[in-house]
Amino acid sequence: MLSEIRVRNFALIDRLTVPLSPGLNVLTGETGAGKSILLGALSLLLGERASGDMVRAGADRASVEGIFEVEGRPGVLEWIDEHGIEAAGDLVILKREIAAEGRGRAWINGSPVSLGLLGELGSSLLTIHGQHQHQALLRKDEQRRILDAYGELEPLARQVADTHRTVSSLSEQLRTLEERRRVALQRADFLRFQVTEIEEATIEEGEEEKLESESRRLSHAEELLELTASLTRAITGSDSATGRLGSVRRGFDRLIAIDPSCQELAELFDTAWYALEEIGSRLDDYSAGIEHDPSRLEMIRVRRDLLYRLRTKYGPELPDVLETLRAAREELSLVDDADREISGLSRRLEVATTELGELASRLSEGRCTAATAVEVEINRILPDLGMSGGSFRAVVTPRESISRQGADDIEFMVSLNAGFDPRPLSQVASGGELSRVMLALETILARVDAVPTLVFDEVDSGVGGRVALQVGDKLRQVAGNHQVLAITHLPQIAARAHHHLLVQKSDEGEVTSTSVVPLDENARVSEVARMLGGDPDSSTSVAHARELLQRGRENRMMPLLTE
Repeated sequence: MLSEIRVRNFALIDRLTVPLSPGLNVLTGETGAGKSILLGALSLLLGERASGDMVRAGADRASVEGIFEVEGRPGVLEWIDEHGIEAAGDLVILKREIAAEGRGRAWINGSPVSLGLLGELGSSLLTIHGQHQHQALLRKDEQRRILDAYGELEPLARQVADTHRTVSSLSEQLRTLEERRRVALQRADFLRFQVTEIEEATIEEGEEEKLESESRRLSHAEELLELTASLTRAITGSDSATGRLGSVRRGFDRLIAIDPSCQELAELFDTAWYALEEIGSRLDDYSAGIEHDPSRLEMIRVRRDLLYRLRTKYGPELPDVLETLRAAREELSLVDDADREISGLSRRLEVATTELGELASRLSEGRCTAATAVEVEINRILPDLGMSGGSFRAVVTPRESISRQGADDIEFMVSLNAGFDPRPLSQVASGGELSRVMLALETILARVDAVPTLVFDEVDSGVGGRVALQVGDKLRQVAGNHQVLAITHLPQIAARAHHHLLVQKSDEGEVTSTSVVPLDENARVSEVARMLGGDPDSSTSVAHARELLQRGRENRMMPLLTE
């Protein structure tokens, strides 16, 4: 439940802390005192749009905090954990801040979050039923949700949605595979030509580099032979470097005989001498391998031309040519394997489609049953809410095809006066009437609605007398399962509350501010007397107020909600 609201620098509010309790809380006050301001502040915790003109004059920013007790609601704590938000025991603190220049920020338990996440969690903790918030009730998807909740059909509706996603996915896979097979069949001859042409080339990795190197050697065979012969003579010939170095070695032998410490120099010389000999030996081998082979050179030229053509067609490089071969083989495999895959997908799609039809049929039957039951219940409640000539219908219309929402369209229709055919809610209901229709729905949905705190605004619009008492009774009945906050100007409703809060506006110097005061029993008598329209200090008004409050205490249709 919502245990406390804190508002700073919002519209006419300077600093305000509003404690709330379980059961039915009512908010009353003079017209213009700021009741709607508090409602607007609460709506910010649901992710509603904000602007800089909401900030109190002279302040640079406004803030709204809601402190919720969530003991016994593990789903909320799981949501917080899944989103990496730090837990705060059994409390959840939502905060919204608006800067005067229009920028805003949001937090959950002190962790910065997006406005979307704030609204997602806020809407699971708090629902506002007011003139603007009732627009949701006019949407068919919201009406469907309400009917499914009433008929306890939500698990079945989720099954339908999941199975529909499966059918859609399998249908898309099948369509894609059939299209790919169709294209492959059209391209089959071309693909086979590609595969044959590339396969027959038997391309080897790094082949072009090897061919280029061999071509260069063959093209310069005579020059290479002359160079190697010259180098060999210089290194190992009769007047070669190794021959002349023999006398140098004998000099080292005499040097070591005199000074053995020069042994290391002699070893370095030997290393160089052996290296020269090795060079000479390798030059001989290299020279022996050089051949002047015009036919081989022509074969290499032809091979390089082939690889160049393949690169030009399928390249730009040989690895790209090989990738083209791989892709062509894969596409061709569709021609051979697609029938088997298509057959398997078709069987899975058939099973899923059959399952979807069965689930949707069960859901439709459940919705029709729920629609009949909800009509009976709401039509029994409407007279108690000042709509004695009204009638309500939940119309379930079959669809031509099954969607993610099932095989039906749901629409709530109402006639608010006897003798008129029911029409869609959006065409006939005012803000106050919508609020009372929503109250009727909440009365029967209280046992299944998971949102712990409900706020009602304008629920008393256009009613009075006995109907007002009955509206108060219904609010108190809903408060048996939820925490309810009702903004009202009717004493009959205020008298039914478990807790009464008074909104006051005061002028301090040149600044107007709004405050909220919890009322004790005596103060509550005075406020109800004021709301009755007479002199709040007269004995008659006070007696009438005491009578209303006493009747409110005696009328406990539902046990008080406890946390």
